[in-house]
Order: sequence, then C-alpha cells, then structure tokens
Amino acid sequence: MSVDDWLLDRHRQSACPPTLRFYTWSSPTISLGYHQRRVPEFWRQLTWQGQPVSLVRRPTGGRAVLHDGDLTYSIVTSGLSGNRQQVYRQLCLFLIRGWQALGVRLQFGDRTRGEYTQRASCFATATAADLVTDTGAKSIGSAQLWRGDAVLQHGSMPLTLDRNLFECVFGHSPDSVTLPWDKREERSIDTLVSTLIEAARDCYDIEFRVEPLSDMEWRDIETYSKDRHP
Repeated sequence: MSVDDWLLDRHRQSACPPTLRFYTWSSPTISLGYHQRRVPEFWRQLTWQGQPVSLVRRPTGGRAVLHDGDLTYSIVTSGLSGNRQQVYRQLCLFLIRGWQALGVRLQFGDRTRGEYTQRASCFATATAADLVTDTGAKSIGSAQLWRGDAVLQHGSMPLTLDRNLFECVFGHSPDSVTLPWDKREERSIDTLVSTLIEAARDCYDIEFRVEPLSDMEWRDIETYSKDRHP
C-alpha cells in the first residue's frame, strides 16, 4: 500500500499519469484505516498456522480489513467533479460493470457512517462507498485519500475466505461477506483483472499502458515510505 501512497504523491507532482493497479497478498494481513487507533491488543501478536499475521496501516481511512485470499484494486487520478460520494460512484462504476460481465450484480450499500465506525471490521457494514449483492452482503469495500484535487481510491474484493481466521480476528462469523467468485465456475485472477480493465476502458473511454515499476522506482518507494513512517 506504500506504492499506492507513492503513486498519489507522484501524480500530484505531475510525475506519473492516472494509474489503475491490482495486487494480491502473499500472507494474511490486517490493514488498519489511517485514523483507526483502538484495536484489539492480541492483533499485534496474532499468528495463524504457525505464521505471524502482519498488521499494517493504510494511507486511506475506514476500518480494519483482513487481506486473505482477496484481490486489491487501486486507482490514482485527479480532476474529478462532485463530492466524495459522487466520486466513489464514478470510480466504482467499472467494478459494477466488470463484475456484471462475470454474472455478478452489485450495487451500493446504504448503511450510515455511524453504524460503520462502531465496528472494527470494514466488512461488517456496507456504506454508500461499498458494493453489495442483491441480498445486501458486502462484496467490495473501498476507501479514499485526497490530496488537493488528486485522489487515491483502493479497495478489497474477497475471492476466498478462511472463516476460522476471520472469526479469530473479528470475533464473529463472516456472514456479512459474500464470495461470488466461489459460486461460479473456476476462473483465474488474471481473467478477473482483464475483465475489470476492459470494463474501465469502456466506462471511462481510456486506454491503458502496462508499466512495471523499475528498480529505481522501488528504491524511491522504500525511501518515501520510511520518510513518511519512520
């Protein structure tokens, strides 16, 4: 997620274009919202199947997310009109259209922010910034960070879920989380990513250029991250 933060900073300086990226997690990790300070103490020493569960802090707000078998998306852009909720709707449009192409209907949640902040888990409640199925179960949780007129929006799409680990972390079953990926024929993450990229092309009338980060950029990201979080 330091890459997301770095891309936003670079974009503000006109040093990189608007960016869409996707990534997965190599091991179970809990990401905390930037302003989330009160967390269970046992999270700091939590292990699962003999391995430590990492605890990181996102540059964006919101509540805790357990990254375990999910796909994370990230958008960095600028110059969008409207309030934050309207920007969420603009930037989530490609997710709705992409998942619809895979046979999954999604819509925005309707819970209040007050209900959301009372829960430790991001996926316990779906606000107007999140996407849910027809039954109201949350499929995608998203969060934003604004700097000037530039915005970072990223979010988690659970594809598989270890129910026992979820219950261990949050103390309740993951019944509020839906896994549409599991209920349909086997597909690769590459298929999902390519479908979402195609949906973004259609929604925003743009073309993408794939550019892996260079060794120099990775070193810059490491330095940037250490400077912001010494």
